[in-house]
Amino acid sequence: MTDNPGTGGRIAYLPEDEARALGKKFGVPSSMSHLNVFRALLNHPELAKAVSGLLSMLLWKANRLDVRLRELIIMRIGWRTGSLYEWTQHWNVARRVGMDEADILAVRDWPSSAALNDADRAVLAATDETLDQGRISDATWRLCREHVGGDAELAEMVVAIGNWRMFSELLQSLQIPLEPGIAHWPPDGTVPPSAKA
Repeated sequence: MTDNPGTGGRIAYLPEDEARALGKKFGVPSSMSHLNVFRALLNHPELAKAVSGLLSMLLWKANRLDVRLRELIIMRIGWRTGSLYEWTQHWNVARRVGMDEADILAVRDWPSSAALNDADRAVLAATDETLDQGRISDATWRLCREHVGGDAELAEMVVAIGNWRMFSELLQSLQIPLEPGIAHWPPDGTVPPSAKA
């Protein structure tokens, strides 16, 4: 049940043309401003600008962390937290950057998957530890150092985990609906246990 049934979410989101105009004025990229999440956040344009700035950097600007690893992090957070919007939007992103369906689906139960390499496993362990304990253990950090990269890559990994954890929380707390016509929980509609609670 939503508090604002006219929008499908808890707060109103702006008409798409208004969101695009505000996005242009405040520096929210046009590739983001039309999405429901930014149509909601643009109720506070300065906040939307700040959020989109970090998101843009992590997605497109000067990123050091391998995009495959970034998408595995995002998909794991979406699955573990039951974030429909995050899983569904990034399923499409992961496919566009060339990831195999089997590799993406492996995040559902990554410890038992044979599809993942050592770097994949290291970032997924770091993601799970952050979700469970709020930090990465020394043992997992050593694995990340060995398989993921140097200081720049590791700093970006930590920020990426925090960013998409925050996005999962805001998407679910604001009850941001998917854009029309997008299939839920691709590719097979399987819903994680955390989304059924």
